[in-house]
Amino acid sequence: MDRLAALLWAALVSAAGSAAAQPAPAQVCERQVFENSGYIVCSVTPGKDDLRLFWRGADGQPFRTFSNLADALKKDGQVLFFAMNAGMYRDDFTPIGLYIEHGAELRSADTTEIKGPPGKVPNFYKKPNGVFLLGDNGAEILTTEEFLKRRPKAAFATQSGPMLVIEGKLHPALIPGSTDRTRRSGVGVCGSGIVRFVISDGDVNFHDFARLFRDELGCPNALFLDGGHGTGIYQPALGMNDFSWHGGFGPVVGLVQSGG
Repeated sequence: MDRLAALLWAALVSAAGSAAAQPAPAQVCERQVFENSGYIVCSVTPGKDDLRLFWRGADGQPFRTFSNLADALKKDGQVLFFAMNAGMYRDDFTPIGLYIEHGAELRSADTTEIKGPPGKVPNFYKKPNGVFLLGDNGAEILTTEEFLKRRPKAAFATQSGPMLVIEGKLHPALIPGSTDRTRRSGVGVCGSGIVRFVISDGDVNFHDFARLFRDELGCPNALFLDGGHGTGIYQPALGMNDFSWHGGFGPVVGLVQSGG
């Protein structure tokens, strides 16, 4: 997309978002327990709530922290209601794989194939991986293969992996009772198109995390965002403002309100 087209698309998305977005409900995020593990679950309704992806500020540098993003929005008269890490990134905080912001594709999809047993393949490359997107049809989570086949128009999109739930089935590489446990974050598109962002309070394995989305939250499709020190949430109502010990976050998803 050339610069003029990107600017026109951004203006269109901004105008549509301003007209459709309503003030966020008082309680977007809440603590839940599933099979003795604690989670924070944040529920957002696309088309009603002003949900966006963020990576770099006006100076071209990655935001890196939730506080930096909140400060930048505040200067524009907006409030960051909640935010969460939105995918994996390189040492310079560049998103790994597809990244679309305000209709402009800033990073292309990563279709690299890495062969080997699941334990030896980095999480992003445990196929199928997938794409979370906000577009004309609201929010969707598609496998990367399906996204590239369909090429739906997206205002925002981020690629990550592995998929956790695919059309109601768990990713085949996920192992019941696995001892690979860490703090994890992910996103699911659930009943009535509601998006649920989830981060665990403590260490969980992939299988249990995926079952939370499918069996407890009713999400037929869910995508892993990151684990370990790459996870984080910003939610002032819960007293949360995490920092990534990798030096900061790359892509971030945030729910925005008008400051007025």
